[in-house]
Amino acid sequence: MANALTKGFALLCLALCLSVASAKEAAPASADPVLEARMLRIATELRCLVCQNQTIADSHADLAVDLRQQVREMLQKGQTDQQVLDYMTARYGDFVLYRPPVKSTTLLLWVGPGVMLVAGLVMLVLIMRRRSRMPAEKFDAEPDEEAAGNR
Repeated sequence: MANALTKGFALLCLALCLSVASAKEAAPASADPVLEARMLRIATELRCLVCQNQTIADSHADLAVDLRQQVREMLQKGQTDQQVLDYMTARYGDFVLYRPPVKSTTLLLWVGPGVMLVAGLVMLVLIMRRRSRMPAEKFDAEPDEEAAGNR
C-alpha cells in the first residue's frame, strides 16, 4: 500500500512539473493602456495567417503573437492606425485584413456567398416543383415499407 502511494505521489509530482514546464510566458503588454487599446483595436482588424478564421487578437499562434508585438512597436514609434494597416496590407496582401476592401480582386469574397445562397434557393425551388408534379408511383418505396409488404 505504501509503495502504491509513493508511486502515485511521484506521478503527481511529475505531472505538476510537466505542466509548469509547458506553461507559456504571458504576452507582454505595454505600460500605456491607451496604446494597448489601440493595438487591440488594430489586431481585431487583422486576420491570423496561420488560423485564417481568427483575428490576431484572438489567436494564440506564434505568428499572431509576433504580429501583435509588431503592431505594438509600430504604434510606439508614433505611426497611425491606418499606417499600420497599410504596412500589413503591403506586406501580406488584402488577405490579412479581416474585412478586405471591395475592389475588383476581392469582389468574389463580397458577392460570392450571396450568389451561392440565391443559386441554392433557386435549385431548391426547382427541385420541389418538379417533385410535386411527379406521380406517387415514380417514388421508390421506403425500405421499411417493402419489408412490411413482403411479410
